[in-house]
Amino acid sequence: MSIFEYNGSAVVAMVGKNCFAIASDRRLGVQLQTIATDFQRISKIHDRVFIGLSGLATDVQTLYQRLVFRHKLYQLREERDMKPETFASLVSAILYEKRFGPYLCQPVIAGLGDDDKPFICTMDSIGAKELAKDFVVSGTASESLYGACEAMYKPDMEAEELFETISQALLSSVDRDCLSGWGGHVYIVTPTEIKERILKGRMD
Repeated sequence: MSIFEYNGSAVVAMVGKNCFAIASDRRLGVQLQTIATDFQRISKIHDRVFIGLSGLATDVQTLYQRLVFRHKLYQLREERDMKPETFASLVSAILYEKRFGPYLCQPVIAGLGDDDKPFICTMDSIGAKELAKDFVVSGTASESLYGACEAMYKPDMEAEELFETISQALLSSVDRDCLSGWGGHVYIVTPTEIKERILKGRMD
C-alpha cells in the first residue's frame, strides 16, 4: 500500500458558469480501520480561493498551516488577497522546495479570478501543476471520480446544478473505493456567496 493511500481520501473540484464547486469525503482511516468520520480536507484560504488536500493526514494539516501563514504574510505586504493562479504557484513552490522529502499530499486548488472566471488545478506531491477547464480529482478514489465526472459533467452549469452533479459524482465514486467515503463535504462558491453542505453517504 502506498503511503498516499494510508488514510484514504477523495477530493474533486468542478467548474460552472462563474462559479465552482469543491468536494471531499469525510473519512479518516488507518488503512482499513476508520478513525474519524468528520475529517476536514477542504480549507478556505480566503472568500474566493479554496484548497482540498488528499494524502497523508498529518502532512495535510502541516501543509495547510504553512499555506495560511504564507497567505497572511502576503496580505500584510500586498494589502490584498492572492489570486488563485498566484496561490497555485505558491503551493507548487512550497511542495517543490521539499522535493527530497516531500509533503505526502496532492492538492486541489479552486478559486475565482478576475471577472469571476473560475480556476481549478491539481498537482502532485512535488508541485507539478495540472490545469483543467472542467474538473480535477485527487485521492484514493481518483480513478472512479474521473469516470463519474467524465460522464456527468457538462459546461456552464449554474450553482445548484453544479452542486447536484459534483455530489452525485462524489457519492457514486467513494462507494467504489473502500478507503474513502462516509459522507461528503461540498462548497459551492459564486461571486456573491459561499454555500457549504454536508452529504450523508453510506456508513460502511
